[in-house]
Amino acid sequence: MKHRTGAALAAGLAAILASVGGLANGFAYDDLPIVAQNPDLHSPATLPGTFWQPYWPGSRGREMGLWRPLTTWALGVQWQLWGGAPLGFHATNVLLHGLVAALLVVLLAGHVVPASAALAAGLLFAVHPVHVEAVANVVGFSELLSAAFFLLACTVVARRSEPGSMTLGPAAMVAFLYMLALLSKESAAGLPGAVFLVDACRRNPTLREAGAYLRDRATMYAAMAVAAVLVLWARLHVLGSAASAWPPLGAEILADGDLPRIWTVLGTWPEIARLLVFPLRLSADYAPAVIPIANGWTLRNALGLALGLAVLGCAWLSWRRGGEARAVAFGVLWFGATYLPASNLFVLTGVLLAERTLFLPSAGFAAAAGWLLYRLRRRRPRAGLLVWAPMALLFCRTVARNPAWKDNKAVFSTLLREQPRSGRAHWVAGDLYLQQGDHARALAAYRSATGLLGGSDALLSALGPRLLTAGFERAGEHMLRQAWRERPEIGYAPARLSAHYDRQGRWAEAEAAARAALAGGAGSVVQGHLLARALAGQHRYAEAAAVRSAVVRSGEDRWQQWMWLAEAEFAAERVVAALDHLDSARVRTGSALDAARIDSIRTEYHGVLQTKGLKCILKKDLPSSNC
Repeated sequence: MKHRTGAALAAGLAAILASVGGLANGFAYDDLPIVAQNPDLHSPATLPGTFWQPYWPGSRGREMGLWRPLTTWALGVQWQLWGGAPLGFHATNVLLHGLVAALLVVLLAGHVVPASAALAAGLLFAVHPVHVEAVANVVGFSELLSAAFFLLACTVVARRSEPGSMTLGPAAMVAFLYMLALLSKESAAGLPGAVFLVDACRRNPTLREAGAYLRDRATMYAAMAVAAVLVLWARLHVLGSAASAWPPLGAEILADGDLPRIWTVLGTWPEIARLLVFPLRLSADYAPAVIPIANGWTLRNALGLALGLAVLGCAWLSWRRGGEARAVAFGVLWFGATYLPASNLFVLTGVLLAERTLFLPSAGFAAAAGWLLYRLRRRRPRAGLLVWAPMALLFCRTVARNPAWKDNKAVFSTLLREQPRSGRAHWVAGDLYLQQGDHARALAAYRSATGLLGGSDALLSALGPRLLTAGFERAGEHMLRQAWRERPEIGYAPARLSAHYDRQGRWAEAEAAARAALAGGAGSVVQGHLLARALAGQHRYAEAAAVRSAVVRSGEDRWQQWMWLAEAEFAAERVVAALDHLDSARVRTGSALDAARIDSIRTEYHGVLQTKGLKCILKKDLPSSNC
């Protein structure tokens, strides 16, 4: 026990030392929309409501298919604690990384491998450069928090491996930790497989004992199933689907179902192996131009399949050998159980590959590699250099990598230098050039991005409004129309077009775009306003009034809406209703100036009516249809 505690402390300290350079970082990349620019996290009044909102803020949050309420809530609490300063967020990530490294040792030491092997595994995990993205970027908090709950649950199971030891209390604890892990990040879904793996290493059950094992652990697995069902139900309530994430940027073809994803997924495996074994070259983006979409056998995915089969073969041999050698099988199967939810094999996750998604799975790699290093040291006591030199190199690479996540400029300048075929890097570079007023370089960067990403709907929907704002109206409109054609069920692109057409007075096109935006769920109030304007612009005043009425009924009760409704009703010659709506608008005004404006309009309406001889309106003694 003493050796185990010391090993855990050493691994935790190594993780903190390797990551402490990230404390100088600010907000970068996804930190900006999710944390720094998300007003719902910045106020104690709005923070509780974020629990039932998608992880990504904004109108496209549901389409992103992510719901991580515990992560969102915890980030909001941190915002209150640190006053919005990034230092506190980064300090929390660094400490969590230390805790996870320590938990990894606690889980393994005395349960799966000897304490010395567990120490090697913990140190390797602590200093591995592939973890920099999860630790040095604030939103990597979801990976760290989920991994901590995940490993705590496995530790509870490992401490109660004897038959009959998993009573109701520990089973409920495992299920509760499972729920917390799922509410932190969806990839924790693999916990039941990891729990079974820990049990298998501790108890070594045979096929004949499978029934007895399941009966013994029935309470735990049933409790975990209940936790998973509850989270799934809540996810359906918030997102409208169980797993509907966007396809990876530039890989929308994978969502069609016509092209089997297995070809492309196999192509990511060699890159994963390189990142784990030789992580000197890192990247913030692995878009399709970096890992190409495959529609059949290629050298890359054939190599991936060969690597997968070889690794599974080694796992099978190590399991049959038994004893400490099972650490290799444990590591391989752990990686499979924890990475499968994020692999894109069954459910699209939004990225082909991301280093942050390897955070928890890499614990399996660390377990297997740690045991191999331990065996090497035992067989060759003088081979210490072969053990410690790689650790030192990995530590130095991690320390050098931390500043790459300082801010957006650092992230994308590094990405352009290290991965020039990243379409996302060119996209963000174009944004930066546009902000600086360098339109020529911005357009060149956007052309490179669209060339590399193949006209992705997400890319076109983002670039179109930027070009419109910069004055490149034809190019911006073209991109938005193309995005609309590609994904007609999504309202984002037509919503931007409806506003653009409204400014230009192109009323028929504005009407079509606003209707498509409303059908796609984009901004019912704003799009209702634009649709009413488009109808009025075509002299279809009765339809415009009906749309305005629907907007008001939806809860938009500001005085301006009542005034605009009055204008539409008056134009449709339903003047009694118009005067009534002006009364409603005046009641809702908050300033004398606005009230005077409404009174002026009322006087104008009276004058027009008197000129037309419609005295009945002033007396309000006839239905408006008769006037």
